[in-house]
Amino acid sequence: MPDIRMHTAPDGPAALVEVAPGPSVNAEAGQIHIGARGSAYVPLVATPAQARELATALLRAADAAEAQAEDTHPTVKAGELRRGDVRSGERTITVDRVRTDGGTVHVTWTSDAGRRWTQGYPADADVSLRRRA
Repeated sequence: MPDIRMHTAPDGPAALVEVAPGPSVNAEAGQIHIGARGSAYVPLVATPAQARELATALLRAADAAEAQAEDTHPTVKAGELRRGDVRSGERTITVDRVRTDGGTVHVTWTSDAGRRWTQGYPADADVSLRRRA
């Protein structure tokens, strides 16, 4: 698995974060090893459930950080939406499916709460996104 380069401070030195399934370093089979190589090495061991919980928390934090950024929201035409695009707003609403019927675009949205619905837009309607897929 690839190392991820991260910084301990915006202008600080980079540390490499490694993630690997056990058995490796200090993780046993069925566990996940997470370690950060920098001035000191910080190893963590997680169960698959804990790794998924960490991933979910990181995704929510990333969504919240992107929502706070003012000028990063792209606006696209409804006809240009694609699966995985995330709509701007308080809640995470993701494009699940896009179907064009003449001048109308039918977009199936999925909320982070698991709701699904389809909404029709003129193909040239502007849709503000939080993130492009």
